[in-house]
Amino acid sequence: MPLELWLAFVAASTALLMIPGPTILLVLSYALTQGKRVAVATALGVALGDFIAMSASLLGLGALVMASATAFTALKWVGAIYLFYLGFKMLKSAPKATLGDVEQMGHVRSKQVFTHAATVTALNPKSIGFFIAFVPQFITSSAPIAPQFTVLIATFVTLATLNALAYALLANVMRQRIRRPRVLRNMTRAGGVALLGMGTLTATLRRA
Repeated sequence: MPLELWLAFVAASTALLMIPGPTILLVLSYALTQGKRVAVATALGVALGDFIAMSASLLGLGALVMASATAFTALKWVGAIYLFYLGFKMLKSAPKATLGDVEQMGHVRSKQVFTHAATVTALNPKSIGFFIAFVPQFITSSAPIAPQFTVLIATFVTLATLNALAYALLANVMRQRIRRPRVLRNMTRAGGVALLGMGTLTATLRRA
């Protein structure tokens, strides 16, 4: 892959990743309410979700979903329902929301957070459509495809992980300054409402 083409892909991916979406909202929410260790687990979950979505897209799943109304609808509703579940769960927990103690947090919660982030990222139907439309612009048809796919997937997943970690660490710094229960309750409610909104947008998404 030519260096200038790879640099263009890095620049475009960085600009797109900096726009907050459902997974970044999840990173911020967990970082603010649970601390750095869970935030890192969230970022790793985002990395796995992006890896699954991008790899599946480039292996042909994206083309299948975009061509099949049934497959697209099924994936769309699975993602929407999961976002609704997370949103309602966050709203329900708002009255009892606490910052928690990262030092006393068990390993199970980290696994839970990791799974949530990976699922939200991988099941977002917009991701598959995005990769199918976005990645081919950086493919050189006269060169072997597999090495190019490997470079692009590794690059995007790395950038996505660093982006999520940056959001998580920033949120963790903010976490140290948030002590009033009312602020935390309102913030948790806002995160829940935002997730419900994302679920609604996903449910109403139509195939191009």
